[in-house]
Amino acid sequence: MNPKLLFWVPAALRLALLLAGAGVVWWMAGPVAGLALALATTIVLLFVQLSYLFRLGEWLDHPHSSRLPDGWGAWTEVFARLYRLRRDDERNQDQLTEWLARFRQAMQLLPEGVAIMDDVLLLEWCNPATERHLGLTLEKDKGRRVTNLVRHPEFIDYIILGRYEQPLTLSLRGRKLVVQIIPFENRRQILVTHDATETDRIEAMRRDFIANASHELRTPLTVIVGFLEIAMADPGLDERTRTAHLTLMTEQAERMQRLIEDMLTLSRLESDEYPLKRERVDVAWLVEGIANDARALSGGRHLVEVKVDGPDIMGSPDELRSAFGNLASNAVRYTPAGGTIRLTWQRGPNDLRFEVCDTGIGIDEQHISRLTERFYRVDKSRSRETQGTGLGLAIVKHVLLRHGGKLSIRSTPGKGSAFTVSLPNTTLPG
Repeated sequence: MNPKLLFWVPAALRLALLLAGAGVVWWMAGPVAGLALALATTIVLLFVQLSYLFRLGEWLDHPHSSRLPDGWGAWTEVFARLYRLRRDDERNQDQLTEWLARFRQAMQLLPEGVAIMDDVLLLEWCNPATERHLGLTLEKDKGRRVTNLVRHPEFIDYIILGRYEQPLTLSLRGRKLVVQIIPFENRRQILVTHDATETDRIEAMRRDFIANASHELRTPLTVIVGFLEIAMADPGLDERTRTAHLTLMTEQAERMQRLIEDMLTLSRLESDEYPLKRERVDVAWLVEGIANDARALSGGRHLVEVKVDGPDIMGSPDELRSAFGNLASNAVRYTPAGGTIRLTWQRGPNDLRFEVCDTGIGIDEQHISRLTERFYRVDKSRSRETQGTGLGLAIVKHVLLRHGGKLSIRSTPGKGSAFTVSLPNTTLPG
């Protein structure tokens, strides 16, 4: 039935009954009694309606589906419809609250900074990333003007000029930030911040890597091309000179080959296309082989000692040989003749350790944190003498990252260095 009819039909029936009852009393007891009955009944009905209106008013002040009053007559349908509307409203509010909580959680986890400002740049809300980027605190700074919180001339000019088509790049709080304002609605704006410091650092490393690799390759190529030009310009070179040139060309070609091999190794270690393949590594055999290579590189100029007092491990034999071998060869290259190089494999308190100690020239403290960077040189002239590629410790670093290990360095200039590889006990078989 039509809801309007459900409301009006009971009211019409009650009115009809009232009139009928008053008419009967009028006919039986006279007009005064009939009118009195009609008036009294009307007052009672009016009181009932007013009481329902009062209860409805109280409920509207504090609406909740569990507190909705019961009704009589037409009020039954009114309260039933209000109950359904309130239940739907509560359900929608619950869903909205849930979505708002999800939104806030997502905003909390975003690496990008997001802040909402009104049309006069008063801060309404921001996520933790914005607090880190701009040095804000939502609890303290909410309702304050953003230009008073971020007092950077370029940032203030960017906001005042209103040229929001392009983002603004600025240095703030020791970080490189990319900032952009996005207008939305009529009276609000979104401020988005992106920390580009790490991206900028990686890009600088890429540029440095290309520049250094180009320089390292150009040097031997220049030598080779120079000797080839001499040979072509003067076919009558004596045998002794020709042999000396060929020897130098061979040395430079081998240097270039080592550099390319190290670059390919480093690229493979950084690639996801070459996952680590673990197998049992005979560490005693591995360390003894590295010691023999060190003795061959030394040519009898150093004493190379070996001590193995630890178990075999699970890992990549080739990668670990490359990492351990680079540490040993560096010790040979940077230790004067007559020095001692000691290779040790043993258990640590909570790990397994391979250590290379030497009595070499040592390293200043200021250089130690950068030794694993590609092509980083403590002494460029000495690096050329030792024929190093400048990538050995970078390879060590990435091999250890793949095996869950780490490298620590202790050194005293003029007395020697100790390079310690720590590998987790989880690398043990079984």
